Order: sequence, then structure tokens, then C-alpha cells
Amino acid sequence: MKQFNKNNNYKYNIAILPGDGIGPEVINASLKVIKKSLKLDNIIIKEKLYNWGSNYYKKHKLMMPDDGLEKLKKHDAIFFGAVGDKDIDDDITLWGLRLKICQGLDQYANIRPSKYIEGINSPLNKHLAKKIDWIIVRENSEGEYAGSGGIVHKGLPIEIGSEVAVFTREGCRRIHDYAFKLASKRPKKHLTLITKSNAQKHGMKLWDKMFYEVKKYYPKVKTNKLLVDAATAVMVNNPEKIDVMVATNLHADILSDLASALTGSLGIGATANIATNKNFPSMFEPIHGSAFDIVGKNNANPIGAIWSGMMMLEHLGEYKSANRIFKAIKLYANTGGPFTPDLGGTANTKKVINSILKLLV
Repeated sequence: MKQFNKNNNYKYNIAILPGDGIGPEVINASLKVIKKSLKLDNIIIKEKLYNWGSNYYKKHKLMMPDDGLEKLKKHDAIFFGAVGDKDIDDDITLWGLRLKICQGLDQYANIRPSKYIEGINSPLNKHLAKKIDWIIVRENSEGEYAGSGGIVHKGLPIEIGSEVAVFTREGCRRIHDYAFKLASKRPKKHLTLITKSNAQKHGMKLWDKMFYEVKKYYPKVKTNKLLVDAATAVMVNNPEKIDVMVATNLHADILSDLASALTGSLGIGATANIATNKNFPSMFEPIHGSAFDIVGKNNANPIGAIWSGMMMLEHLGEYKSANRIFKAIKLYANTGGPFTPDLGGTANTKKVINSILKLLV
């Protein structure tokens, strides 16, 4: 982590990547909350705006410049909005920006918390919803999203497309170790291995094997194993049986969307892409995507971006500022919002932000 010396009037240098769609709307709005909470602790951040993404691609045929990763390495953290454009193929936008950053900066641990907050309606009954307090640890550098594969005989009747999931011993080991460390710090000290090794008998077998090798070093952490399809049922019917889950890139991507939906909306989902190498910055982002259907309507839910910013502050060690934000989010929800349309309300983004700003004390 590259904290700047005390001669500067700021403590952290943050890269701001609003990206596409509603990304700029929620990032700009949530920064007001983040900066106010820090200001209450006499902390100032320096922001560097990078307007990379689909608009940049339309001009340069690149989602980010060739030296983009080197520029990002100069920062303490990256605050990211969303990626995707209806006029550009999704694989171009995703691989050209978000995955390029995650893999290029070795942000191998993707952390996605899901917690029921009183006042936000869940599709589950309240008795079950109140039991949701999960963290999904997602392998973020290989697996099903390794980018290995290709197309041969293109355009012919015998055209073949292959997508190879890549599981390395070290890739599996380090994400399991991260998950065990995280689970060991939680009250339940419980970790669930998500797998599909009954059907995928090579890479997923190594995934399972490394889990149990790492488990030997964490005797106080209780464990169980769930097939990914069975895990969806447990999340819905018995949420109390889950605490921390560790899953592959694809499986966690799917399960975390389900988790956010069960707590009320994808609009409140947050994630951290963690680089344990201190020479590289970690990246924080809401999980909701670019949401073309509501761009410009000023009714995007900023909670996911605020929560992601809160995770950024925790990562930087600013726990007081982060806790203040979470208390404000809970109080905002407990007292009835106002909520954006995805949560059943009619409020716009600005009203949500103003309500939370008033609760920051």
C-alpha cells in the first residue's frame, strides 16, 4: 500500500474509474458519503479520475490505455463503477477493463458480503432473511474465467468453440488460505467449500484437494462441502447454515448475485477485489453492472457503491470511518429510506445520498 508522506495534505491517493452505464452516477454520488465520513476523522483523500471504458473504446479501440496498469499501481486503491455497453460485445468490455485490471494486478481474492438489513424487503420471509450474514470468497484469477480456449474452423459447419477452466495448485491454495483466514476471524468460524467435483472430475478435484490440504492449518475452523446446485437451495431454505463460502470464479459469480437478491436487490451488493501483494492496489466496486435500462434516470441505487467504498476504507485501515458509514446505512434502512425503485420505493439517487449524509455522525 502506497500511503503518501505526511507533508502532503491527503492520506490516500485513490484511482476513480466510474466506467459505463450507471457507474458514473453511483460512484460520484457515493464519493460524497465516503469523503464526508473521512472528513469527520480529519482525513482527506486525493482522487485521480480515469475515464476509461466503452466511450474510450469507441475512440481508441481499447478499453484502457496500454500503460493503464502502470498508472493504477501508483494508487492506494481503485474505486470502480461498472463496465458494459449495449453497442459493444460484452467480452470486449469485460476483458478489456475489469478483468484486465483484476488479473494484471493479481487481485485474486474477490470478497462479496451479504447481510440482511432491517427495513429492506427480502423475497424471503423475514424469519429466514434475518439469518443472512454471509461472505462469499471468489477465486478471481483463473478457473472458468482464465480466458483459455478458442474457436477453430470459424464460420464452417464444423466450427468448434472451447472454453477451458484452469485450476492451478497455487491458485487454489491461496484462495482457500484467504477464505480460512477470513472465516477464522468470524464468530461462527465456519467455512463452506462450494464445488462440482462430482461432475467435473479433474480441475474441481484439485480444487477440493487443496481445500483439505489448507484446512490442516486451521483446526479451529469448522467446514462442510456443498455442490454448487445444492448450495442455492441451502441459501434460500436454510441461510443460517452458511457463514463464509469459498467458490470458483463462475460459481461465486452466480451465487453472489443470488445472495444480493435475497437481501433485497443487486443494487445493494458490494465487492472487493483484493491484491495481497502490497505493491498492487485493490479494487472496490458495486456488483450491479452498467444497467442500461435506467441510465440517466437518476434512480440508480447507490447503496452497493457506498458499501463498496466502506470496504475500501476497511482495507485501508480506516475502520472508524467505515463503521460510521455502515451505521448510517442501517439507520437509513431501519427508518424507511427513502428507497429507490429496485427496493420498492420512488426516491432518486440524490435523495438516498442526502438521507445517508444526514445520518453520518
